[in-house]
Amino acid sequence: MDEVRGPVVGVAEPEAAAALAAEGGSGAPGGRRRLGPVGLVVAGGLSVQFGAALAVLLMPRAGALGVVTLRLVLAAVVLLIICRPRLRGHSRADWGTVVAFGAAMAAMNILFYQAADRIPLGAAVTLEVLGPLALSVIVSRRLVNLVWAGLALGGVLLLSGGGFDRLDPVGAAFALAAGVMWAAYIVFSARTGRRFPQADGLAMAMAVGAVISLPLGIMESGTKLVEPSILVLGLGVALMSSVLPYTLELLALRRLPAPTFAVLMSLEPAIAAAAGFLVLHQALSLTDASAIALVIAASMGAVRTQARAVDGTVEAVRDGKK
Repeated sequence: MDEVRGPVVGVAEPEAAAALAAEGGSGAPGGRRRLGPVGLVVAGGLSVQFGAALAVLLMPRAGALGVVTLRLVLAAVVLLIICRPRLRGHSRADWGTVVAFGAAMAAMNILFYQAADRIPLGAAVTLEVLGPLALSVIVSRRLVNLVWAGLALGGVLLLSGGGFDRLDPVGAAFALAAGVMWAAYIVFSARTGRRFPQADGLAMAMAVGAVISLPLGIMESGTKLVEPSILVLGLGVALMSSVLPYTLELLALRRLPAPTFAVLMSLEPAIAAAAGFLVLHQALSLTDASAIALVIAASMGAVRTQARAVDGTVEAVRDGKK
C-alpha cells in the first residue's frame, strides 16, 4: 500500500474494529448492496497504486523527496480547502495526536518513495505491508496468527531470493522501515479519527506532514518544484494517491464491514505489481508473483482471524445484554 491512505481499520485497534464490525455487519444485507462499496475500495486501491507509478515516473525530474513534498503539500492544500477544519477548541492531547499522525505520515511517505526509487513497486508494497500485518498479529494475540506471520516471512524470503541484494538491500530496508511507519500511521489514524470530526484531523495531519517534508524537498529539488509541468504531475499524484482514494474509502466504510475492508486492502501488493508492470514495465518473475501471493494470503488470513475474534466479542456482548 502506498503512503497516505484512509484509516486501515481491521488491523488497527480492537475496540474500533469491533464497533465498526458491529455496525457494518448488520447494515449491508445481501451481496448486491456490498458490491458498490467493494468497487469503491478497489477503485481506491487502483488510484493509489497507479498514482504511485506516476510518482515513480516523476522522480527522475523532481527527485524522490521532491515528489513526496509535492504530494503532501498539494494534498494538504486540497483537503484544507475542502474540509476547512476548525483550529480552535482542541486540547493539547488532540494536537499531540495530530502532530504524531502527521509525522508518521511524512516518514511513511519519505521512506516508501525512497524504496520505490530503488526496487520494483510490487516488491516495495509487499515489504511495506508487513508493518500492518505485524500490527494485526500483535493486536490479535492469537496463536493462529503465528501461522500467518510464518507465511508472510516465507513470502519475503522468496521475494528476496535468499538475499536482499537481488532487490537492492537499501531499497528493501527503506520499504521495511516504511512498513513500521505504516503501522504507526494506522494507530494514530484511529486515534485522530476518534478525536476529530469527519476528515478534519486528516487534513490537519496532512498539513503537518507537508511542513515536515517541505525543507527536504526544497533541499533536493529546489526550484524544480515550481515548474508548471512538474506541479501538474505532482497534483495528479496528490489527487490519485491521497485525496481520491481517501474519499472513496470513506464512502465505502459507511456501508462495508471493517474486516471486509481490511481484506480488500490486503490485495494492494498485487495491484501495485500490476501498476508497476503496466506503467513502469517492471515485469514479475514467477517467484516474485508467488512471494506476493503468499504475503497477500497471510494478510487476509490475519484479518479474517481477527474478524472472527471481533465477531465473538460482539456476540458475547449481545448475549450479556439479553
